[in-house]
Amino acid sequence: MQPEPGTPDGEDSAPWPDPAAATSSHAVRGRPWWPVGLTVAALVLGLCGLAGSTAGVVNQILPRRFSAGQQRQIMVWEMLRRWRTMPAGKIFPAVVSYQLSGSALNADSELALTAHRLGIARQASCAAATDPAAGRVLDRLGCGAVVRATYLDSTSSMIVTVGVAVLPGSVQASTAVRRLSAAGAGPDRLLPGLLPATFPGTLASRFGDGQRQLNWDVSVGPYLIMSTVGYADGRPRVGLLTDAYADQEMTSLAHGTANVIRGPLGAAAKVPICPGAPEC
Repeated sequence: MQPEPGTPDGEDSAPWPDPAAATSSHAVRGRPWWPVGLTVAALVLGLCGLAGSTAGVVNQILPRRFSAGQQRQIMVWEMLRRWRTMPAGKIFPAVVSYQLSGSALNADSELALTAHRLGIARQASCAAATDPAAGRVLDRLGCGAVVRATYLDSTSSMIVTVGVAVLPGSVQASTAVRRLSAAGAGPDRLLPGLLPATFPGTLASRFGDGQRQLNWDVSVGPYLIMSTVGYADGRPRVGLLTDAYADQEMTSLAHGTANVIRGPLGAAAKVPICPGAPEC
């Protein structure tokens, strides 16, 4: 039997398109886009929220940083509490070294000298540890306390008491130096200042108010370092203007010991970076 003309050979064997498939294809092509957009938007918002939460957790974990102002304030606090936290023997070492000017010896170089500590006095009020004129100055500037120690020079001929007056800040301490210097000195050059700390059974037992020959003051941070010098033999106050050597030797002793004492108290505090972290 011959195929009918006009009908390609084998075309009748090709299947008809599946109606269900055709319907499904039509439905896909006509599905609205907005559910997909909402899904993408929700995913983006979720990722943003996760990123924000992660940043918050990281900020909580990372060590907190101080501002420059906070760093300065903490450094001031650190220096201000040293007189309480440092051992007394570190503030007032057993031996101090100082230099005597070469001009006092008609020499070209300075002479290295030492002084040995006789004792460390108990903490005293600013009024009790200074003469009345100095006490008034310190009281107006908010002085909190004075700690003192007494030293004997290597020849056992001169004694110095060094005191640390605690002021509220560096401005008050430097102001104290200026005001005490501006108070003026009498004919014997004795400025208002520190009273000696005496220790029974030592050469300092005879070093009292009437034996003070010279006072010296210098500031560092919130501290006023005060020195007063006299003879170890209990000699009363005499004018030093007629004895250039004694004047220079006492000045060197007062200045030298004060500089040694102010060293650890005035050392620069470590810059704080962050609290409570191992790397700080």
